[in-house]
Amino acid sequence: MTHSKAKTSLEALKISLRQLRWREFPLGRRLPCDIYWHGVSFRDSDIFSGQVNKFPGMTEMVRKITLSRAVRTMQDLFPLEYNFYPRSWILPEEFPLFVDEVRMLKDSDPSWKPTFIVKPDGGCQGDGIYLVKDPSDIRLSGSIPARPAVVQEYICKPLLVDKLKFDIRLYVLLKSLEPLEIYIAKDGLSRFCTEPYQEPTLKNLHQVFMHLTNYSLNIHSGNFIHSDDANTGSKRTFSSILCRLSSRGADVKKLWSDIISLVIKTIIALTPELKVYYQSDIPAGKPGPTCFQILGFDILLMKNLKPMLLEVNANPSMRIEHEQELSPGVFENVPSAVDEEVKVAVIRDTLRLVDPHKKKRRDVQCQAPERGPEEPLPAGPAALPSLCLKQVFPKYAKQFSYLRLLDRVAALFIRFLGVKGTTKLGPTGFRTFIRNCKLSNSNFSMASVDILYIDITRRWNSMGIDHKESGMCLQAFVEAFFCLAQKKYKSLPLHEQVASLIDFCEYHLAALDEKRLVCGRGVVERRSAVVPCQTDGPHLAPAAHSPLLNHMATAGKFADDRNQRYERC
Repeated sequence: MTHSKAKTSLEALKISLRQLRWREFPLGRRLPCDIYWHGVSFRDSDIFSGQVNKFPGMTEMVRKITLSRAVRTMQDLFPLEYNFYPRSWILPEEFPLFVDEVRMLKDSDPSWKPTFIVKPDGGCQGDGIYLVKDPSDIRLSGSIPARPAVVQEYICKPLLVDKLKFDIRLYVLLKSLEPLEIYIAKDGLSRFCTEPYQEPTLKNLHQVFMHLTNYSLNIHSGNFIHSDDANTGSKRTFSSILCRLSSRGADVKKLWSDIISLVIKTIIALTPELKVYYQSDIPAGKPGPTCFQILGFDILLMKNLKPMLLEVNANPSMRIEHEQELSPGVFENVPSAVDEEVKVAVIRDTLRLVDPHKKKRRDVQCQAPERGPEEPLPAGPAALPSLCLKQVFPKYAKQFSYLRLLDRVAALFIRFLGVKGTTKLGPTGFRTFIRNCKLSNSNFSMASVDILYIDITRRWNSMGIDHKESGMCLQAFVEAFFCLAQKKYKSLPLHEQVASLIDFCEYHLAALDEKRLVCGRGVVERRSAVVPCQTDGPHLAPAAHSPLLNHMATAGKFADDRNQRYERC
């Protein structure tokens, strides 16, 4: 392993490598390494093999605005399944909408007295976060907020321990994107505020040590308690909180189940765009590394033990020490037993899971000669504790696969990108998508297609979405796809409209692929089963001996049944 590109604290990584007895190359080496450990993001075109601990685009995907957009799209499709994310608005473009919706909600329920939390998009460690009671209190620069931000309804009734508000930092390993593979650490960190909690009022809105759980803020409080005991102090293990809740009769198993569900659903919301970034940085058919990544999920428990997602961190801190002031102005790094207990296990067991030589090591251990009764167990990997990371996907895939509609939409988007390495769809690609999927007709001409493309693309580009490339980004394509689905299947709920249009598109693309395959091979004996090759000709006649055509016939019958029931656009 090499960590020459890592700029962050590496002590936990080095302890993990010593426990595993792996070789490290802190300055890199000429020969390829098995694992490359980067500090912040995936930015290296010189790696052609091995594994990298960052996914392309992950840092961009979990920024507050991008994460909010991704989750809100899933809330449009599956509102009940994604009710773990607070009501949110994006500033500056949604500021008028925010004002109008708050006014309407207050008019419909005069007893509703909300508090809102404003989070700058690029902020971290609590930087720039503040609370307001009214939209007019948001800090403006002229007519728009000073910088892009997300404003959310503040959770006023959190679970308290020792009268203090706290949040949970859970570590999640995204081991693979395709196929999707997710692990959750069995323990995490609970980070406490340092002043007793009171519900927000105009008098206490600005008391950050009461309302904000960020460690980087509360460490500056005179009430912050450093402790080596996992059950006390301002930073504790999550398992210690679970033990305390269990002793009070709380259903800890249900709580864990809810947290697992939250994590899987959040990752499902992120994967479509991650796949677009991945194919851009590591195009199919070209040499490149595989990726994995440790994410930090920040979760708040409500008074009724419902977990709420606060944010996701692409680069969670792996420091296992803290600064302690020995005398005025003199600081020393002091080890933190709580951090070391949790973080070293997460890094070590992540490396065990992605170990490319795992099978070889296991075979060597199986072939090792038997030891005598007095011989001690060998040190190193064979004596390591059981994994602290639990697989949750694909283990629970059946329960959540129905939510992965946007993965299929992203596959359509990627298919029509045309040029490898791009992340935006040009007008020609969009027209080809419409034509190949048979979505244009007398009521929806190609001129209407162009207008739809221009209107949606222009609006998304005006939001400041990545101006490095011109064209339609995935979020804009998803909006256009939803629009087409609503036109075509008017009387269905949105998620059924989208699913129906995906089936319709996949059927026609499968037919087109089979037609091209047959024409390319020029197989004489199958010509009777197909019409002459034309770009926009009639469909294939299903051939009984072709599995793909059988699948197409089934999908076609499904699509035709729906078309008979619902009005075409």
